[in-house]
Amino acid sequence: MPEITSDHLALLEQSMKDKDNKINELSGYASSSIAQQSQDSNLIIWQLELDNILERIEHLLKGDIVSDDGQGNIVYKAPEDKSLIILNDYGVQLIMNVVSFYLNRNTILSNYDEVRIFEILFDLGFELADVIYINYEKMGMTSIEKKSRHEILILNILHTIESSYNRALKGGERDSLRSARVVTQSITPSSGGSSYATQEKRHVGGFLNPKNWKL
Repeated sequence: MPEITSDHLALLEQSMKDKDNKINELSGYASSSIAQQSQDSNLIIWQLELDNILERIEHLLKGDIVSDDGQGNIVYKAPEDKSLIILNDYGVQLIMNVVSFYLNRNTILSNYDEVRIFEILFDLGFELADVIYINYEKMGMTSIEKKSRHEILILNILHTIESSYNRALKGGERDSLRSARVVTQSITPSSGGSSYATQEKRHVGGFLNPKNWKL
C-alpha cells in the first residue's frame, strides 16, 4: 500500500475545502435563483390580477374617499358630503356589470389593433349613454346636479376600459409575460443542466484518484 505523506494530507484537506466552497457557492446561486423566480412569479400574478382595480372602481362609483391608513394600506371611507354620491346600489352594480365584461384577463391578453380598440370604445360609449339616459332615475340620479355628472362618469368608464385594451395593443401584454417567462427560465438551473456532481466527475482524474499520487 502506498505511503500517504503529510503533503498528500495537506492537498486532500485543501481539496475538501475547495469542495465546501463550491457547494456553498452553488447553494447561494440556487437560493438566489429560486428567490428571483418567486419574485418574477409574484410580478406576473400582480400583473394579471385585476380584482383590486375592479374594487377601486366600485368604491369610486359609490363616491367613497380613497385614503391611507398610515401603514401604506389603501382604505375607502364613505364621504361625509352625500352630494358626492351620484349612484345608488342599483346604479353601481349596473355600471360594474358593464365594466367587468371588458376589464378582465381575456381582454388584456388578447391582440387588438388601434382601429378595433377605437370601434369597441365608440360602440360602448353610445350604448352606455343610452342605458344611463333611460335608467338615470332608477340608478339614483334624481337631481339636476347628479344628472349633470353623467357625461364625466361615462368618460371615466371609457378611459378605464381604454387603458385595459391598450395593454392588449398588438399583443403587448402577452409578449411581455412571455419575455418575463423566458428570462426566468434562463436564470434558473434546469434539471438537465450541469450540476456540482457532474463537475466533480470531470475531475475524477485529479488528486482524489490514488492512482495519480506520486510516491
